[in-house]
Amino acid sequence: MADKFLDKWEPFRDMLNLRADMDRFYKSFFGGVPEDQEGYWAPVVDIEEDKDNYIVKAEIPGVKKEDIKVTVRDNLLVVSGERSCEKEVKDRTYHRIERSYGKFSRTIALPAAVDPDKIKASYTDGILHITLPKPESSKPKQIDVEIK
Repeated sequence: MADKFLDKWEPFRDMLNLRADMDRFYKSFFGGVPEDQEGYWAPVVDIEEDKDNYIVKAEIPGVKKEDIKVTVRDNLLVVSGERSCEKEVKDRTYHRIERSYGKFSRTIALPAAVDPDKIKASYTDGILHITLPKPESSKPKQIDVEIK
C-alpha cells in the first residue's frame, strides 16, 4: 500500500501548488489584482523617504515608456500600463511561461500629502523612479530660541 502512495507522489508539482497558494494568500492580504482578472499583474515597488521627498521605484521591465501612466490624486499614487506579449513563434514548444503580460496597475497610499506640481518620473533599465516632493508646509521647520 505504501508503494502505491509513493508512485503517485510528485513533490515538484506539490511545491508549485504550495507556491501558487501562498501567492494567492499574499495577494489577498497585501492587496493586488483579484485572481479572476486574468491578464492583470502588479509590479513590485520600493518606497523610501528622505527629508524632502518620497521616492518610489517600481520594477516594470519590458514595458515601453509610452505604455506607462503615473497619476497622483488624494494621496494615492497609481502606476499603470501594459506589457505586450512577445509574438509566439510557430514550430516552437513552450515548456514554461512565467513572465506576466497584459495590463498592470499598482495603487500606493502615500503617507502624507505631496506637491503634485513637482513630481518627477524617469524610466531606466526597467525601473520606474518616481520622486514625490513633500510640500513646504509639511517639512519640519527649525525655530531659533532667543536667549534673554
